This record gives sequence, structure tokens and C-alpha cells, in this order.
Amino acid sequence: MNIELAVNAMDMSEHIDEMVFFSDNGDLRSLVEAVQRRGGRVTVVTCLGSQPAMIADELRRQANTSLDLKRLEASIGRTNKARPDGSALGDREGIVRLKPNGDNNAQQL
Repeated sequence: MNIELAVNAMDMSEHIDEMVFFSDNGDLRSLVEAVQRRGGRVTVVTCLGSQPAMIADELRRQANTSLDLKRLEASIGRTNKARPDGSALGDREGIVRLKPNGDNNAQQL
């Protein structure tokens, strides 16, 4: 899985401004560095608030930005809301779109 992720990330890195990884795996540090060498910014989202913090220190230091998933919960989390047609919204349904202007307030579709 890490190799597939690395290959895809390198393929995309020439066409994007920023890449976001939801990972705490320190093995990704060299991939983050490679993406940055190609001019991309990298944000790592992980569980910093857990005890112990769930991120490799070298990955956190290499990333341009590291975000705690707990901080994003209010923006991207979901409550048990019903759809307009009255049916329940399942746990795995829904799409979250992050605004391209860097605003961390996500919009749920």
C-alpha cells in the first residue's frame, strides 16, 4: 500500500499545489520530502491529541503543516442528521469538500 501511495503521489505532485496525508507513518517522511522538492506543500493530518501522540516526529517535522484530527472534528465531523427525504444518513455516506482557498472550514455535501 505504501508503494502504491508513493507512486500515485509522485505522479500527481507535478499537477497539484498541496497534498494531504491522513497518516502517522514515519516511513512517509521521504515521500513528503520528495513532493516538497517538486514544489508541493504537504499537510499531515493525524491524532496528535491521543496519548501518546500518534505521529512519527520526523514526519511531523518534514510536513509543511500538521493538523490534529480532533481540531478538524467540528468542521468535518458529522452528526446523525436525517436526509430531506426522511431517510437516515449512514456512517459511510456523504462527501466532504475542502475549500481550495486554504480555508479550513469544510463543506459537507
